[in-house]
Amino acid sequence: MNQRYNLVDLFSGAGGFALGFKQAGFRVLLAVDNDKAPARTYKFNFPESIVLVEDIKEISGDDIKNLITEVLGIDQVDVVIGSPPCEPFTGANPKRMRNPIDRLYVDPIGRLVLHFIRIVGELKPKVFVMENVPGILEPSIKRAIIRELNRVGYKEVYFNKLRAEDYCTPSHRLRVFISNIKLNPPKKCIKPPTVMEVLKDLPPPGSKDIPNHDPVPISDRKLRKIAKLKWGTPLIYYEGATKRLPNLIRLNPYRHAPTVLGSSRFIHPFENRFLTVREQARLMGFPDTHVFFGGRDEQYNQVGEAVPVPLAKAIAEEVIKYLGGLK
Repeated sequence: MNQRYNLVDLFSGAGGFALGFKQAGFRVLLAVDNDKAPARTYKFNFPESIVLVEDIKEISGDDIKNLITEVLGIDQVDVVIGSPPCEPFTGANPKRMRNPIDRLYVDPIGRLVLHFIRIVGELKPKVFVMENVPGILEPSIKRAIIRELNRVGYKEVYFNKLRAEDYCTPSHRLRVFISNIKLNPPKKCIKPPTVMEVLKDLPPPGSKDIPNHDPVPISDRKLRKIAKLKWGTPLIYYEGATKRLPNLIRLNPYRHAPTVLGSSRFIHPFENRFLTVREQARLMGFPDTHVFFGGRDEQYNQVGEAVPVPLAKAIAEEVIKYLGGLK
């Protein structure tokens, strides 16, 4: 394990992105998130790290450097990672702004990407990696991000499209990782694990031996509808920005799962019930030792908004190769 490289995590959520880097050998110095529930989750799972529950707009690179120097005695940040909110860019959001460039410069949530870039420019890490949805590749947004990163000192900017299932995550997820280095980790799975392969050894919901494995209440009316669902069939559809999207899908046990989202709930392949938070966390590659805090919906959101851990680790290993080559 390589413990030489230090990491700062912005928009840290429940820590899926950082956990992959930690598994690869990074030291997670500090995380920033403005939501108390995922920050509590993060602190529990990364007790050695500083966790700030702050609005990133109010944080500067100097604040971060001073804090890690005073508290940890470290003055070097090698890597900055982060996942600014994707809602302004995703096609799943029917309220996203019509003009793409407004999603970055006008939408107050979209502007958080610019604050990620600002802090990267202030910390000047050797490597940065920012995760978001493919909608951020819209040409005008892409050009603007390149321009902003050039302005803070990064002349090389890469938009790396990676699929989580190629790295043994048992669910589909296509995401863009914007960085100053090429990220093309070798694929680790010809066929990702299936739903039942990762769920079969769990005890029934309600077991006290497994955290975040509580059963989810279901009304009799919804239960009757769920009982009729076949594998791969959704209970409902909702309107996205450009098309109708499925939710409450009964999972096919012999395939990997669809994309796990903060708003998504899945139905068990054989039982007429929703997956528990722990089961959905397994679909994202989280170990059972990673505990989620907050209300049930907050826990589901933390899982669905994370970077899948196996994908994060594959990226971290590529970053280590790059950093090792700088010597």
